[in-house]
Amino acid sequence: MPRAVYVLALGIFAMVTSEFVVAGLMPQMADGLDVTVPQIGYLITAFAVAMAAGGPFLTVALMKLPPRTALMALFAVFLTGNVLAATATGYGVMLAARIITGIASQAFFGVGISLCAQLTRPEVRGRAIAVAMNGLMLGTLLGLPLSTLVGERWGWRAAFWTITVITLVAAAATLLGVPRTDPAGTGGGFRDEVRVFRRPKLLLALSTSTLIIGATFSAFSYFNPILTEVTGFSTGTVPALLIAYGAATVVGNTVVGRLADRYTLPVLATGLLLNLVFLTGFALFTDVPVPAVACMLGIGLVGVTMNPAMVTRVQRAGNAGPLVNTVHSSFITLGVILGSSLGAVAIDGWGLRAPLWLGAAMALAGLATVAPPLIRATR
Repeated sequence: MPRAVYVLALGIFAMVTSEFVVAGLMPQMADGLDVTVPQIGYLITAFAVAMAAGGPFLTVALMKLPPRTALMALFAVFLTGNVLAATATGYGVMLAARIITGIASQAFFGVGISLCAQLTRPEVRGRAIAVAMNGLMLGTLLGLPLSTLVGERWGWRAAFWTITVITLVAAAATLLGVPRTDPAGTGGGFRDEVRVFRRPKLLLALSTSTLIIGATFSAFSYFNPILTEVTGFSTGTVPALLIAYGAATVVGNTVVGRLADRYTLPVLATGLLLNLVFLTGFALFTDVPVPAVACMLGIGLVGVTMNPAMVTRVQRAGNAGPLVNTVHSSFITLGVILGSSLGAVAIDGWGLRAPLWLGAAMALAGLATVAPPLIRATR
C-alpha cells in the first residue's frame, strides 16, 4: 500500500475531528459565545450543509491543479477556518468559520479519495480507500473524545488550537509523503466531468450511499438520549459505549475494505440487510441493555463502514475523478442531514425509539436500490 494513502488518512482524521468537535463541547461554547445550546447545534448543521453544497464548487476550482498542490491549498483554507474558530469573538464569526472548514473538508475528501484511486491498482482500490477512511473511523473513536477532553480541561478554544496543530502535522506529512502527480482528470474538460452525472447507474449508486448513511445517522445522532433515557445507562457509561462503537467501525471498515473490490454489490446488500436487522433489533429491545448494546455495536460494524464499497461502486459507475468523489461525499453528507433531521422530527412525534425505526426504513429503501443491479450481475 503506498505511504501516501496513510498520509491521507491523517488529513481526513484532522477534518473529521474538526467536524465533531462542536458536538462534544456544546455547553462550553454556548457560554463562551453567549448564545443558547440550540444555536450551537446550528453550527453542526451549517458545517454539514457547507460540506454538501460548497465542497463540489471548491473542487471544481482546484481541478486543474496537481492533487498534492490541491490538497495543500485545501489545508490552507481549512487551517484559516479553524484558526478563525479558535479566535472567534462572536457567534457570527464562529458560523463563518464552520462554513469555511466544512467546504474545505468536503473538497479534501473528494481530492483525497481520487488520489487514492490514482496511486493504486484497480484491484486494490477498495482496500486503499478503506485505509484512508480509517481517518474517518479514528476521528469517531479518538478525535471526538480527545477534543472533548481538551475542551473540558483547558476551554473550548484549546480544542480548536489542538485541531490546528493536528492539521499542520497532516499538511507537513502530505508535503513530504504524497508524490507529485498530474491532475486527476478523466481526459476531458469540465463539461465531460459534469456529463457523467447523467448516467442512471451513477445516480442509483449515489442514492444508495445517501440511504446507507441516513439509516446509520438516524440512530447514531440519538444514541446518547436513547441509551440514557430508554435503555437506562448512566451518562458516565455512554462515552465508553461510544468508544466501543467507534472501535466496531474500525473493524468493519477494515473487513469491508478487503472485500469491496471483488464483491462490491454483495457487500453493500449484506451490509444493508444486517443494518436493517440491527436497527430493528435495537428498536424492539431498546429497554434491554445487553441486546440493545449488541445491536448498537452491530450498527457500527455495518453502517458507515460501507464507505469503501460505496466509493468503489460510484467510481465504477462514474469515474475516479475528484468531482465525482466530492459529489459522492455530498450525497453522503446529505444522508447525515436527512438521518439526523428526520430523526428529530420522528422523536417529537413518536418518542426516542422512532429514529431507530426510521433508520430501518431507510436501510430497507437502500436494499431496494441495490437489489436490481445485484440480481442482474448474478444472472
